[in-house]
Amino acid sequence: MQFSENWLRSLVNTDLDSQALSHALTMAGLEVEEMQPVAAPFSKVVVAKILTAEKHPDADRLQVCKVDVGLAEPLQIVCGAANARAGLLAPCAMVGAELPGFSIKQAKVRGIESFGMMCSSKELGITAEATGLLELDNDAVVGQDIREHLDLNDHLFTLKLTPNRSDCLSITGIARDVGAITGAATKFEEISAAAVELQQAKHVAVTEQAACPRYAGRLINGINAKAATPAWMVKRLERSGLRSISAVVDITNYVLLALGQPMHAFDAAKLSGDINVRFAGTGESLELLNDSTIELKADDLVIADAKGAVALAGIMGGKPTSVSDETTDVFLESAFFVPAVIAGKARRLGLSTDSSYRFERGVDFGNTRNALEFATKLVLEICGGKAGLVTEVMGSLPVRKPVQLRMSRLVSVLGIPFEQTKVAQLLTQLGFSYTTAGDVFTVAPPSYRFDITIEEDLIEEVARLHGYDHIPATPPVAALTMLAAPERQLHLNQVRDSLVAAGYQEVVTYSFVDESWERDLLGNNAPIKLKNPIASNLSVMRTSLWGGLLDTLGYNLNRKQERAFLFEIGAVYHQDAGTYHEASRISGLAYGSAKPEQWSAANADVDFFDVKANVEALLGAQPSYEKAEHSALHPGQSARILLNGKAIGWLGKLHPKWQQHYDLPKSTYLFELDAIAVSSRALPAYSEVSKLLPVRRDIAVVLDENIEVGAVLSAIKDANIPLLMDVALFDLYQGKGVAENKKSLALSVLMHDTQKTLTDGDADTAIASLLQLLQANFDAALRN
Repeated sequence: MQFSENWLRSLVNTDLDSQALSHALTMAGLEVEEMQPVAAPFSKVVVAKILTAEKHPDADRLQVCKVDVGLAEPLQIVCGAANARAGLLAPCAMVGAELPGFSIKQAKVRGIESFGMMCSSKELGITAEATGLLELDNDAVVGQDIREHLDLNDHLFTLKLTPNRSDCLSITGIARDVGAITGAATKFEEISAAAVELQQAKHVAVTEQAACPRYAGRLINGINAKAATPAWMVKRLERSGLRSISAVVDITNYVLLALGQPMHAFDAAKLSGDINVRFAGTGESLELLNDSTIELKADDLVIADAKGAVALAGIMGGKPTSVSDETTDVFLESAFFVPAVIAGKARRLGLSTDSSYRFERGVDFGNTRNALEFATKLVLEICGGKAGLVTEVMGSLPVRKPVQLRMSRLVSVLGIPFEQTKVAQLLTQLGFSYTTAGDVFTVAPPSYRFDITIEEDLIEEVARLHGYDHIPATPPVAALTMLAAPERQLHLNQVRDSLVAAGYQEVVTYSFVDESWERDLLGNNAPIKLKNPIASNLSVMRTSLWGGLLDTLGYNLNRKQERAFLFEIGAVYHQDAGTYHEASRISGLAYGSAKPEQWSAANADVDFFDVKANVEALLGAQPSYEKAEHSALHPGQSARILLNGKAIGWLGKLHPKWQQHYDLPKSTYLFELDAIAVSSRALPAYSEVSKLLPVRRDIAVVLDENIEVGAVLSAIKDANIPLLMDVALFDLYQGKGVAENKKSLALSVLMHDTQKTLTDGDADTAIASLLQLLQANFDAALRN
């Protein structure tokens, strides 16, 4: 919200200077994002009148002017502006004037003395470019300081408002808040009903009263649409960031800035029949004021006549019924639209209008009729005409429920003492009506403060008016205790450290992803869709972190990064029978060489077992793997990860079709684990360490080639054969000497006893038990 400081001070003239006012606004929650002067500083420039303008004797493009600057004698000034002429009123910089970038001195110009300079708006620092002298109105007083005449001793304030303070999207709202902050009196113009000279009215029907609880309109006939907009209004519009268009349009824009009520003016002659506020029909379209034609959707609220939609409610009017210089009769509209109906519609259409910005956040429904009367008054004053009867349709308006404020709660939250009389004074400054019962205020918020709904809102109002910088920073007094750090729970920061130590880099990606990722990459045909996505490619909630990792990989490869080890710890989202679930996942991606390029070892690309080793190091326990297929993974190189018999994640190579889709020259390996499973650890338990040497025996067994090695090792572990400390695979063989459809597993068997040295007989007994187990469970035989 941009506005002129002088316009604000005409409504509430506080004693604070510009800098102090800016600080007060910011500290009260209305952040001043920028404050800049209307014009660069300059001095000794006055309104001047050119009495005569004669051609310079030695220059074709110069004129010698006699200029009245309000002194006893006119000045002689040499001027090169094409529009310099006798009778013209324009700024004149006197000798000694300091202009932006240079000073004015007495000088000779082609042999003729010049005692000043006639100025353009560019030379005064008002505009970036100018084609001639700045021409002033005929009512300008000769000799008057040009800064005073053009009201240049002004600043432009730009506020960065939070969404809940839409009441300050008008100069009236800001002035009201400044009055509350500083205690200064406000001077608002009283708005009275316009005199009705025309017994005509436009019939209005509001089909969707839930979307438009209040609609007011009025015919004004016989206006002069070509009338010039007053200079004071043009100045206020321009200093608020709006350009002057035409008198009628300027008036509606001025009312928007002054009162915060968006309005629209229709050319009454172009309207057919009655007005209806309804939702768009099937196949309906509308040509907007910006010359674009849109296809309306069923949830688009429109203003329609007998022929169809004539305006997109709360956003933009239609071009076919817009006001032009030939317009003689207008229909003024002032309405209240429910924010939820307007929110998101402008962004969906690629539009951004002052009206939609305000309606999305909330407009004062109590000011709808006042805004119409104010606009009527301005139209009659500037464009003439006769005002008709007001047509108003009112439905069920929002209710501002009373909110209670307890003094005990106020003091508890703010931590400083407050007198009840002080709180009453602040509430009165805010314009809130209230009653008291003991130490409890019951406050009735005004219609323009829809953000006051709970007790904490009132506490915030008291705090900001009291001044946040007046609340002392008192260090908290509290007992410090160590938080519990159970050994069964591994902190996710330790997981991060482990992955970083393994060469991975952490990334953070959006929880919102492209719907095609979920459908095609992850096989999820029913993702959780967002009602109001920030972009079309971020329209659903993710069920896996892999999409973001692959997207990040592509980004890096496009920037000549040939190796990427990435991980992310984040939330994923699922739905089940209408119930939503959130879970944390730890996901990783490995691409390129297994190790960074170095002199001591040849480059070798990362493989399945490299990533499998990273997963096992992360888990701190021995997981099992189950052959399974995943839509994102290679069917021959993918596995479901199980821990204690429970599935906790996936591991595998990216499917070739996705490798081709992402244009990846090399294989990519992925894993994803349940964060709870990774962070849950078995409680460490003491076991005696043998002081005696273990015994190792190597055996080779032959068994069916379809039997998984993992199943064999699990069976041995579960059997708890006495003396067996560890069994590991160190070789696998198929070929000569081994029957077809068979394979040979070479196992290293470590045995020990904490109490005695093992004999050959003890070892033979343990090996025999092992072979008997393998023969019984897998029909395995000792290889000769």
